[in-house]
Amino acid sequence: MFRNQMPRYEVLSEDAMAKLDAGWRRLVSEIGVEFMSDRALALFRAAGQKVEDNTVFLDPDFVLEQVAKAPREFDVQARNPEHSIHIGGDAMAFGAVYGPPFVREGAVRRDATMADYENFARLAQSFAVLDSAGGVICEPNDTPLDSRHLDMIFALQTLTDKVYMGNVVSGVNAADTIAMSEILFGSRESIEQTPATISLINCNSPLRWDDRMLDAQFEYTTANQPVVLTPFILMGAMSPVTIPAALVQQIAEALSGIALSQLIRPGAPVIFGSFLSNIDMQSGSPTFGTPESGIGLLCTGQIARHFGLPFRTGGGLTSSQVPDAQAGYEALMTMLPTFLAGANWVMHSAGWLEGGLVAGYEKFVIDAEIVQMLQVEFTPLEIDDASLAFDAHQEVGHGGHFLGAMHTMERFRTCFYRPMLSSSENFERWSKNGGKDTAERATGIYRAKLAEYEPPALDDAVRQELAEYVTRRRRELGD
Repeated sequence: MFRNQMPRYEVLSEDAMAKLDAGWRRLVSEIGVEFMSDRALALFRAAGQKVEDNTVFLDPDFVLEQVAKAPREFDVQARNPEHSIHIGGDAMAFGAVYGPPFVREGAVRRDATMADYENFARLAQSFAVLDSAGGVICEPNDTPLDSRHLDMIFALQTLTDKVYMGNVVSGVNAADTIAMSEILFGSRESIEQTPATISLINCNSPLRWDDRMLDAQFEYTTANQPVVLTPFILMGAMSPVTIPAALVQQIAEALSGIALSQLIRPGAPVIFGSFLSNIDMQSGSPTFGTPESGIGLLCTGQIARHFGLPFRTGGGLTSSQVPDAQAGYEALMTMLPTFLAGANWVMHSAGWLEGGLVAGYEKFVIDAEIVQMLQVEFTPLEIDDASLAFDAHQEVGHGGHFLGAMHTMERFRTCFYRPMLSSSENFERWSKNGGKDTAERATGIYRAKLAEYEPPALDDAVRQELAEYVTRRRRELGD
């Protein structure tokens, strides 16, 4: 996995941080946060917090006491130890797109299927730059709704040997994810000692945590599996239109969810989540890759560090319907500040199209290229006698060229990043080779990756036990 050792981009002054701090304190204590779960309300009430109906009015100092119990850094194991990851510090881990009900393959936009889900899992396994396939890479609409989570987790566990995300549609689905993880890793003790899943718990912004997400949070946190407590904020719709107001709301929502995790199990791993963008004020449509979202992202990194928490944000986000120039520059507008802010867990790193409605095969490749290039750009420059290349100047002299110099010959294979997708051919050669644009070249790459894919080894007994669990649970769920 990648270590981002470059300096962090700090955009908030001490006065600005103090203003934000006062803002979230006022929000949680005067407006309060709704928790649509009797179990959650009981925990807050027992901890001395004021509860009226489903609204908890939180003492800000109490919130900070709970947040301080969460670990600053932690590990997540993969079934292949080489793919285990670290969350926090200078570590960055990248997962694929999450949640789209549709896919785009070339010019065709259609409902996502289980075959698509499995193909995206194979692609995530094939690209070394990705640390995880994620969770709901796309929504397999051709499988039964009540049991499709079983098929998705089984695919993640068998087609990849990387870290995977758990299902959060309900507490039942979360419990199934945990049970299948126990099978894969040998025991409940094994996954409690070193977590094996990361799961996304979204806040229903503004200021409400829904029952289904909370049920899943209880299951995962009880099992010591990290949860990403994420406000889902589109400024102008789910928050006021100003970035500072959105940041204050984001802090209030994220910290309240983190406080609940620490009440469920003190010391449980959590991630400060952020999904912050805005809407088009003319159409009301969500927009991504905007300057406002980039600013919010940079601020969020500083805020998360202020509270001593690892954080999730960023990705290759775009509103574009196709993998065109807009898709590329909007994805970079989000991914570049992701690196500058030092995000630890990066969702939607590959494949996001059309505001998250679509998982795109070509976009998957484009995004993987962006992440690869940024990882090279954010690797500290080594400056030593060898890199200064004085001997090359002695060899070449004045007015010569360095193409054949010994210094060049020793390094030409590795001295520069070699893109997998970009074309640097002259026009004549490019035309002779078909005149393919970026999306067409990406088509060839993802198809080649799928053709070359080989499933990672898995013990036959473990595979059979997982398959039997899926079959039994599908029958119990009525599918």
